[in-house]
Amino acid sequence: MPSKILVVDDEAKMRRVLQMFFEEDGSVVDLAENGEEALQKITSSRPDLIICDMRMPKMNGLELLRHAKTEYRELPVIIMTAYGEVKTAVEAMKLGAENYVTKPLDMEELRILALRAIEKRSLIKENIQLRAELDSRFHISNFVGQSQKMQKVFGLIEQVAAANTTVLVTGESGTGKELVARAIHSKSPRNLKPFVVVNCAALSEHLLESELFGHVKGAFTGAHSDRMGRFELADGGTLFLDELALMSIPLQGKLLRVLQEKEFEPVGGTQTIRVDVRIIGATNKHLERLLEERTFREDLYYRLNVVEIHLPPLRERKEDIPLLLEHCLSKLNRELGKNIISVSNEALNLLTEYDWPGNVRELENVIERAMVLGKSDILGIENFPAQITRLREQIDPKQILLNGVKLPNEGIPLIETVEDLEKRLIREALDRTGGNKTKAAELLQVTRKIMRYKTEKYGLDNYKDESETA
Repeated sequence: MPSKILVVDDEAKMRRVLQMFFEEDGSVVDLAENGEEALQKITSSRPDLIICDMRMPKMNGLELLRHAKTEYRELPVIIMTAYGEVKTAVEAMKLGAENYVTKPLDMEELRILALRAIEKRSLIKENIQLRAELDSRFHISNFVGQSQKMQKVFGLIEQVAAANTTVLVTGESGTGKELVARAIHSKSPRNLKPFVVVNCAALSEHLLESELFGHVKGAFTGAHSDRMGRFELADGGTLFLDELALMSIPLQGKLLRVLQEKEFEPVGGTQTIRVDVRIIGATNKHLERLLEERTFREDLYYRLNVVEIHLPPLRERKEDIPLLLEHCLSKLNRELGKNIISVSNEALNLLTEYDWPGNVRELENVIERAMVLGKSDILGIENFPAQITRLREQIDPKQILLNGVKLPNEGIPLIETVEDLEKRLIREALDRTGGNKTKAAELLQVTRKIMRYKTEKYGLDNYKDESETA
């Protein structure tokens, strides 16, 4: 979507020059000849950037800036001023102007400042839209997990969020490392500033360097203009480096310098840029092993690993699976417009037995697939993929029944307890077979004579046996 720029200047020639210049870059340019007209257009067209002259009749640039910032605090404004009015331009900066340029204009400089302002504005808008979602999705109270290992993770997030320290999140793919990073940012004093994500695994070394630090025009083939890097975009906020173990050694050196000095130079540039960014790194690799192999810098490792938060794989916290299922059903019912109530006991047993190599991400995908294809309000084993349902043949039914059964410290009346269990199983077998005692006997792997005796014993003989009356 093209960016929208509002140019405000009382000189028609200057308005036209700037309109043609920015339209060549693909922007949509609106024009106003004074501050009053500009305020009306801000309300109607909601521009991404204002470029305005300092000296104008009726309402000058400073007055326009004050009014604009009162109603639209995040709207960037670049002031154009005469060379001798730099003091006034500094005052504009104090009032919230994004930057200023002096006349006669250096059009390339103006292009760079405009591009940076629009990129920053875009990121701020994205963060504003996501903030409400982050507060609900990533707040600790809404994390799913009652296991001891996850409670430890929650405690660490609470402890490190308020600090400014670097955090290293480790764990297998699909365990939720980015969720942890977002939760830390959401609960930190930086939560009103950008949260910027860089997936180090998705980019080549050359592109990753440019993505992190930005580049200047002509730095390499295809660099047709200056580009702001992710470090600069995240200034004041948090930068999440996912799969950082895949960085090359030279790039690790550059990252180390930013961590130590809080400054860097864009690719191909000489200007030093200072930033205030909190780094949260994540990896599914064993960094200690990479240190031995000399593919990861030891000094960077200790800089990053100030606090480590390790996310356990789902197979090590299977007691959380029922809670995760409930969470997924609630979330996906809203997203898919479904009304799935629950998962059958048989399916739940299979889902609990499965080892989930893809962890929570795989579980969510499996549940979503089952909900999309399911035709009932209860998901059964027939709704789940083969890698899960094939476990049905490997699981001892008696073991499923006895899972979680423990002898209380105070003891139990054994005979009564066994009879209660037997009665419950017979009633369930009769319910499942529509009261057909012959089929229920087959389901419980007993003779019809034993089934007849048991139903009489437990007062269940009022079920009609259709095979005997047929």
